[in-house]
Amino acid sequence: MLNVIRPEYVESFPKILEDGVLYISKKFQTSCHRCCCGCGTKIVTPIRPTEYRLTDQDGRISLHPSIGNWNHPCQSHYVIRDNKVLWAEKMLPDEIKHGRARDDAEKAAYFGAKKESWWRKVPRWISRCFR
Repeated sequence: MLNVIRPEYVESFPKILEDGVLYISKKFQTSCHRCCCGCGTKIVTPIRPTEYRLTDQDGRISLHPSIGNWNHPCQSHYVIRDNKVLWAEKMLPDEIKHGRARDDAEKAAYFGAKKESWWRKVPRWISRCFR
């Protein structure tokens, strides 16, 4: 089990990932790494408002929210903060289900707000056309 991970900025991900490296592609707004438990599973984390947030402070990388590998046999659960792997407790199936439902609700609210904000601009556009 890893306790430290180092960032490496790349344009695209290498075919073979090294243990202990968080590959970050700004071009594709995605990061990936091999699971920190040592099982070797490739973990992909999209860097988007509705997925993961990545912060880099002087080379210290943090990913939020936690990484929960619920679809993989290891089902490891950890947070990457300041290049450290902070291990979290495994979650029960009901906790995973609740977390996924919360994530889905947050995505729906985010995209609903985006759509709504676009529609709010329509009256202003129309009023400008008839001035």
